[in-house]
Amino acid sequence: MEKLYTASVTAKGGRNGHIKSSDGTIEFDVRKPREMGGQGGATNPEQLFAAAWGPCYLGALAAVAEHDGVDASEATVEVHVSFNQDGNSFLLSADLDVHIPGISVEETQKLADKANRVCPYSKATKGNIETRVTAI
Repeated sequence: MEKLYTASVTAKGGRNGHIKSSDGTIEFDVRKPREMGGQGGATNPEQLFAAAWGPCYLGALAAVAEHDGVDASEATVEVHVSFNQDGNSFLLSADLDVHIPGISVEETQKLADKANRVCPYSKATKGNIETRVTAI
């Protein structure tokens, strides 16, 4: 395996803290959402994870679509990352809603499933979090 790029972010203060990337392009506070008893008013780890997974997934979708002769340049994905409690433990789940204009829902679902098999974020979460990928 050849490393092509390494991102580096420093986090302080946990869910009510601050994050900053080594190159300074990302720097902001994070807050526990109100729905989890926090003050809200800032981003949170689940939003950040969804924000990172979405573009990565669309890159994979574009690659598999191009291979199949489909233009997916206008595709969108809504990534919903949920923080869940199961007894005394916590876990994530995710829903990815995929839309490719100009093709059927069935064809979109086939490409969405292929993209889910090759996306690095999808591969990293496979078997670790419950994930649903649905063409819309």
